[in-house]
Amino acid sequence: MGRRGLLMTGAAAALTLTTVSFTNAVPADAADGRTRTVRGTLPPGSPDFVYLPVEIPRGVNEIHVAYSYERPTVPTGTQGNALDIGIFDERGTDLGGHGFRGWSGGARTEFFLRADAATPGYIAGPVRPGTWNIALGPYTVAPQGLAYEVTITLRFGAPGKTPAPVYPPERAKGRGRAWYRGDCHIHSVHSDGGRTPAEIAALARAAGLDFINSSDHNTYSAHSAWDGLWGDDLLILTGEEVTTRNGHVVALGMDGGTFVDWRYRARDNRFGHYAREVKRAGGLVVPAHPHGTCIGCNWKFGFADADAVEVWNGAYTPDDEVSLAEWDNILVSSTRSGRAWTPAMGNSDSHRAPDPVGTPQTVVLADDLTREAILAGIRAGRSYVAESAKVSLTFGAASGGGRHAGIGDRLSAAADDPVTVRLEVSGAPGCTAHFVTDQGTLHTTALPESGAGTVEWRTTPSYAAYVRAEIRHAPKTTGLPGALAAFTNPVFLGDAKG
Repeated sequence: MGRRGLLMTGAAAALTLTTVSFTNAVPADAADGRTRTVRGTLPPGSPDFVYLPVEIPRGVNEIHVAYSYERPTVPTGTQGNALDIGIFDERGTDLGGHGFRGWSGGARTEFFLRADAATPGYIAGPVRPGTWNIALGPYTVAPQGLAYEVTITLRFGAPGKTPAPVYPPERAKGRGRAWYRGDCHIHSVHSDGGRTPAEIAALARAAGLDFINSSDHNTYSAHSAWDGLWGDDLLILTGEEVTTRNGHVVALGMDGGTFVDWRYRARDNRFGHYAREVKRAGGLVVPAHPHGTCIGCNWKFGFADADAVEVWNGAYTPDDEVSLAEWDNILVSSTRSGRAWTPAMGNSDSHRAPDPVGTPQTVVLADDLTREAILAGIRAGRSYVAESAKVSLTFGAASGGGRHAGIGDRLSAAADDPVTVRLEVSGAPGCTAHFVTDQGTLHTTALPESGAGTVEWRTTPSYAAYVRAEIRHAPKTTGLPGALAAFTNPVFLGDAKG
């Protein structure tokens, strides 16, 4: 298949191949179908996206695409081949346009679309005539090049009817102002996860969660897949893990059916635009696993547009420790400059068994169990992160005159006023409590063997501009910190600057 040239798609360069026509297509197995197969090789250094235009004639009611590619052996330390796939309809491939019809990345080898149904990850709807584009994403290319094969089958017939999408309600039966537990980074069969939405909802309830956020990679197809799975006890938010080549971001709690484009790098200077798109859709911008070790996971966009940052992702590992330290450094800088601070959160990033849902989980103080209240609590930093529902914390600071401040709040006090910081813990056997400030860790106490206890520490705003708590397991390696069991966002001490 020949190349037509290097074109610009929004801010990103993309290779467009020769258009596939079905004028002389080979008959498919079914009497009403036609099939074309395209083969080619992408060289090392290929652009991030390669578009294969397909002319769709009138009368088509289903598009089926299957693909494969060679995976040659490469030397240790050399990247092999990885090829993602998706599709855009006749409305085009413009960045942020309306043509998106689905993406499965590298999770599937085939997919279909028609008016009444589509493969998970893809959007059911009319198959209108015009030029569609199969999007190939050469994530990595081996030195030998990436040889691929794409087979397109068109079927003809009555168009069918597209059902109206049903999105989760924005309210569940809460307990009024209370602490609510949630996991906002979970993958289903609608991207590279192995669980259905029904299985995820059941696991969320078993983990003691009050809310979850649907966050499949680069698609919103799961937004309408939760019908009948919510209830008085479970609020389901709709989002997306916007998976770029320079980092991933959880778009948390957006309006159902919102699509956020991902086809740009940090050098394209487009992230701020799409961060604003997330916020216009009512959602939060949460950079995910900013120091993740997977290809493309390391965060390159900065944190100026972030509403919160995910510093604990799944089982606690060294990259989480780095993310936590980086967040604390940013917290120190914002505190001393008087700039707004960015709260932290934690999520499971669960994909399939044995990945647990709700490990870790973000526990949010919210006025009720509603989308608006939960997002407001996360944005304000009125939250802590726990490894499971077994762990509960109460944390705050008090000064003379009955003044008190909780997590995410500020305690008004003069620079030398005595302040008492108090932490109550349960469900953390064998752990140690640490009080961390802008000066570093200033107080450490071993908890009782039961894992339940109270820790108090006295300080002043001149000595500690903020205090946050970390609950850690015993270290497994001498000289290294133990894994987190829980941590809080800070309580700020003293009058705000600015």
